[in-house]
Amino acid sequence: MSSRYRPPTSVPVPQKTPEKKSEDTNALWRIQEWFSDLAPEILERLRLYHSELLRFNSKVNLVSRNTERDADEVHFADCILATKALLSAGLDKRVFDIGSGNGLPGLVMGVMDPTRDFVLVESDGRKCEFLKHAVQILSLKNVSVMNVRFETLAGQGVTCAVSRGFASISKTVLACNKIFAKDGKFFHLKGNNWSTEIAELPSQLIALWEPKLVGEYTLPVTQARRAVVMTEKKY
Repeated sequence: MSSRYRPPTSVPVPQKTPEKKSEDTNALWRIQEWFSDLAPEILERLRLYHSELLRFNSKVNLVSRNTERDADEVHFADCILATKALLSAGLDKRVFDIGSGNGLPGLVMGVMDPTRDFVLVESDGRKCEFLKHAVQILSLKNVSVMNVRFETLAGQGVTCAVSRGFASISKTVLACNKIFAKDGKFFHLKGNNWSTEIAELPSQLIALWEPKLVGEYTLPVTQARRAVVMTEKKY
């Protein structure tokens, strides 16, 4: 049996469009080399997303210009590895990407797992236009975009969310406390300082949110350490 990673439910590959050069013509794309287990339809969607992200970056400021050349490792490999850890941890049917911005990790998660619904929550209208464009061009039926402040999600029944580069763990759970129901799970994509962020959680938040390390991994070239940390709301 082939060990190639395929999405849980097969979905049609988006029709190829003429490749557009990004502002950074030296940008690298090594995902197929690093993740040969990913199915061709996943690799094609990720490549297209990478191309569009860099093409729009000079207009919308989606990622740091310093990371454009190595965006395949810094952003995409990071989110692929995090998504694998998240899918192993068990996610709800509906997952919110809080402060989605450039769509990382929500769009990558939507590409890799079409059996779940992913909601990209972003207050910046220009970034939301990019997110909607990406959802359309990637033909993702399981991903939607909400152009709202995350505080307005109270009453939406949020029980599962992710964030990357949003804020520290303590600031994130404090800001999102009112929108989560009891037993809700918030997954935070963090660097190697994740343990420091947990240690800095004030006692009041520890009483409400229980932190847990879901998984650790290293990026393929720089060997930078990354982690997925879950905080679960106890009350």
